[in-house]
Amino acid sequence: MQFLDDSLLPETQEKLVITVAPYGPEWAPEDFPEDIPVTMEAQAQKALDCYNAGATVLHIHVRELDGKGSKRLSKFNELLAMLRETVPDMILQVGGSISFAPEGEGAEAKWLSDEARHMLAELTPKPDQVTIAVNTTQMNIMDLMNDVEYRDTSLADPELYHAYREMVVPAGPEWVEEHLRRLTANGIQPHFQLTCMPDLETVERLVRRGHYMGPLNLTWVGIGGGFDGPNPNNFMEFIRRAPDGSTVTLETLMRHVLPVNVMAMCMGMHTRCGIEDTLYDQHGNKMTSVQQIEQIVRIAGELGREVATAKEAREIYQIGVQYNSVDETLARLGMAPNRAPRQRAVPIRYAA
Repeated sequence: MQFLDDSLLPETQEKLVITVAPYGPEWAPEDFPEDIPVTMEAQAQKALDCYNAGATVLHIHVRELDGKGSKRLSKFNELLAMLRETVPDMILQVGGSISFAPEGEGAEAKWLSDEARHMLAELTPKPDQVTIAVNTTQMNIMDLMNDVEYRDTSLADPELYHAYREMVVPAGPEWVEEHLRRLTANGIQPHFQLTCMPDLETVERLVRRGHYMGPLNLTWVGIGGGFDGPNPNNFMEFIRRAPDGSTVTLETLMRHVLPVNVMAMCMGMHTRCGIEDTLYDQHGNKMTSVQQIEQIVRIAGELGREVATAKEAREIYQIGVQYNSVDETLARLGMAPNRAPRQRAVPIRYAA
């Protein structure tokens, strides 16, 4: 992405899209009973509360009545139907991991089978987006958490701690290509959640080879443990190399969330918050998803950065838009065209 002399001025920036992840599948309800919804009605009400606070993208996981993360697609269908009624304008983004919560004592924290994950393309009603990872990666979510942050939660259980410390994101090339094919065939936009620069390079190859043709919405996930850490040099390089026509959201965890989100707002990028990312404010106090949204809206106001309405967020993300060819995709994303046979020159330019 390019930064001009006026790029840090709020009047030149896109309106701010706020994603909220209020369901926090890694936490047990007793970790924050005031803010972890369990029943379907409570989960739908939480979405409405977040929307009213200013969030326009809802990152979705689902819980069973026993409080555990659900892996049943029927439960996702049930919640999606309720959400279409409760928050009809909100962008509904299903977490492509489904719920990665362990199912039993000492169980491995893991994603569903590849075929079950492909079935996200068959959800009814269909979501606007499904998040997708590329490249199989270690996802040790405990890496940046300190003892003070997790010692009074369910993650202090040695077996759960081990399960989440050893978690892996399975996202090999055959699965990614097939998943993109199924999602786009059903009119569902993939939202790429990327862990580091090699992931972004892989996405560029997917685009150049025609495996994905459409708008490019990216989230840089800086949570350590196999992913980038929340070092500004990491996300600045990611932003620098992201295609000009893409959108970038910054995501991290625990008390890193606020400073990273503030930097995102200053640079014209987009933000993500919610209890899936942090339970705490900068002083170590519990902070609800709604309070986190309100904080972002307040700071955005101080910066002069306008917050997008749901309609504006859909336009920024280009929900429902697909492209018809590799060449069109590259041009719309502001990327150089593919090299023609025996063509020389760097950079490669489109013909006048």
